[in-house]
Amino acid sequence: MNTLRIENLSKIYPNGVKALNGVSLNISNGMFGLLGANGAGKSSLMRTIASLQEPSSGAINFNDVDIINSPQEVRKNLGYLPQEFGVYPKISAEKLLNHLAVLKGIIDKKERKNQVTALLQQTNLYQHRKKSVYTFSGGMRQRFGIAQALLGNPQLIIVDEPTAGLDPEERNRFLNLLSEIGENVIVILSTHIVEDIRDLCKNMAILAEGEIVAQGNPSELVKGLKGKIWSKMIKKDDVDAYHKAFKVISTKLVSGETQIRVISDSIPEKGFNSIDPNLEDLYFATVQTNSPLKTV
Repeated sequence: MNTLRIENLSKIYPNGVKALNGVSLNISNGMFGLLGANGAGKSSLMRTIASLQEPSSGAINFNDVDIINSPQEVRKNLGYLPQEFGVYPKISAEKLLNHLAVLKGIIDKKERKNQVTALLQQTNLYQHRKKSVYTFSGGMRQRFGIAQALLGNPQLIIVDEPTAGLDPEERNRFLNLLSEIGENVIVILSTHIVEDIRDLCKNMAILAEGEIVAQGNPSELVKGLKGKIWSKMIKKDDVDAYHKAFKVISTKLVSGETQIRVISDSIPEKGFNSIDPNLEDLYFATVQTNSPLKTV
């Protein structure tokens, strides 16, 4: 069983931006979702865990090894798919994966060939192995990104915003692949897409303005809002007034009218209906009301 322990981690950049503020998490094998808006600090946290940058303060231990002082310990066990990654323009997927395998220290030629072939098959890219990666679609490129991240049998895999821009079919294919991978290793899925977390992760955390505002099992966290989420259809012109009067967590247009969702321990006023909460409600409730929720 792999373990990743993050304790009171903070990161302040030279320009004064405080990207992380006292982040603490305990993560073990399986899919772990890190949910937050763009700019919440997710990429800063992922880069720090991957030892691409040092924190300003705090500690990170992977399998009881201090990886801030011993970054090689995490690097040799790490598979990393950043939000954006470049590729050589005129090299085939097979040759590029082979090249990356050499860089990862897989020196034995037969072992390297076997890994490259197996990963191209696992990511459903074997039939495209002779094509240049830069010609791939967005979904194919992300699957290639996972293939390179899996080189060397890593025990910690980090994927940063992997489904952004993918069509529904490619998204499902990619998430199914992640789910298969995440059974025996730690996979950290960093995203701003609520459905990715809901569909895949048994444990999660919500990051807002560099701080953890909720963490635990998604279903258990959502249960904590049962009986507290209320919905009402209102006129668009009344939205501001409702925001001032109640804790409105979200609004959306439905058939030309505006549906608002409010968090309240009791019915806010006549005309509101109690509704079953979902993960999106949890996200908006914790981020907008800044009321931390935690389960063990």
